[in-house]
Amino acid sequence: MAISLESLRSAATRYKGARYRTLNEAKTHGAHRGFLCHSHKDAEYVKGLVQQLSEAGMNLYVDWEDQAMPEVPDRTTAERIQQAIISADFFLFLATPNAVISRWCPWEIGYANGKKQLQQILIVPTADASGKHYGNEYLQLYRQIDTRSGNRLEAVEPGRPSGVSVAQL
Repeated sequence: MAISLESLRSAATRYKGARYRTLNEAKTHGAHRGFLCHSHKDAEYVKGLVQQLSEAGMNLYVDWEDQAMPEVPDRTTAERIQQAIISADFFLFLATPNAVISRWCPWEIGYANGKKQLQQILIVPTADASGKHYGNEYLQLYRQIDTRSGNRLEAVEPGRPSGVSVAQL
């Protein structure tokens, strides 16, 4: 079941920022670390997902929170993103209307697909208020994060009715 954009918007009101500012800091504290692929136009949804996953024990790297990222995307941006994808325990793709038409997001998931094991790539499908789902084209390839068992976030294998709690990844 896709995560509603409204629930992400609601969770954004509880947003306190990432628990750890860098992937190395999260690693030092033994936290699960995820690289979040997203559209920069979706800051509110990103904050909501960061908050929800933080509550489940996963720290997400968000490039616009990285003070070392160049203001204007360039080769350095791409290199830093590549390194963050490699360093993270998981790669997450927040599938929103903006992300599925982004120029960077397909590049990032393609890069992750070549660098990560299949079980390390997670799609976060979303649905808008009308019930339209985003991220469908990716669902058959990778695990997805959703809320099939009530409000508990789960990582679910394609074609399976349930999965494992994100807290247990």
